[in-house]
Amino acid sequence: MILDHKGINIFYTDQGAGTAIVLLHGFLENSTMWNAFLPELTKRNRVICIDLLGHGKTPCLGYVHTMEDMAEAVLAVLNHLKLRRYYMIGHSMGGYVALAFAEENHKNLKGLCLMNSTYEADDDERKLLRARANKMIHTNFNNMVRMSFANLFSKKSKTVYKAEFDTALKEALKTPVQGYIACQEGMRRRPNRQEVFQSLEGKRTILIGENDPVVDGEKLIKETKNTQINTVVLSEGHMSHIENPIQLLKEIVHFIE
Repeated sequence: MILDHKGINIFYTDQGAGTAIVLLHGFLENSTMWNAFLPELTKRNRVICIDLLGHGKTPCLGYVHTMEDMAEAVLAVLNHLKLRRYYMIGHSMGGYVALAFAEENHKNLKGLCLMNSTYEADDDERKLLRARANKMIHTNFNNMVRMSFANLFSKKSKTVYKAEFDTALKEALKTPVQGYIACQEGMRRRPNRQEVFQSLEGKRTILIGENDPVVDGEKLIKETKNTQINTVVLSEGHMSHIENPIQLLKEIVHFIE
């Protein structure tokens, strides 16, 4: 389904009935990343998956997609569906979008789950890497996407889940160059939203990949110790939906119970 938003069509799916769950994909992904989980999740819940700006079937809105821009598009879909309260789960960049959403719409959230994601802002090194990537992407798109994508997985996972890895990579390579650049810049500019996450009244969970090369899981565990934030460590790396799907589904179901 599509919704007109500021002159572009936001693509989304809406399946099942019951308590609503909003699933937000990460950078170089799209709503299809959740397909394997939908049969189970839609048994008791209404599940909304949204293609974020410049990804999947949703075109770019501009040359910078801030997390706030994407959160606004998400809100447009949920308002269109007349949903008032829901759980939200965001993978990687989807978690950053969910936090931007929570900052302005916290009363709508029954719970927020950061999946292989963080409330931290980029450090200086990461900001520099994103800026460099945006300069190089025009001439080396395929190679850069393949390299950066492969680095998110453990060596073991790339072998064990080769078919799923190849499918996800094909989806990543469909991302338009403008979408790549706009989201990299948006992520580079995002602020630290630790206070936003810690002050939410609903259920809060962080799912951490044990060998995640992007997210500092140990720091998150230390910072959330003795709080009501639940942290769960999953084996393997950044792509838990591929590397650890059985345990991930179990934790998602537990989160929305």
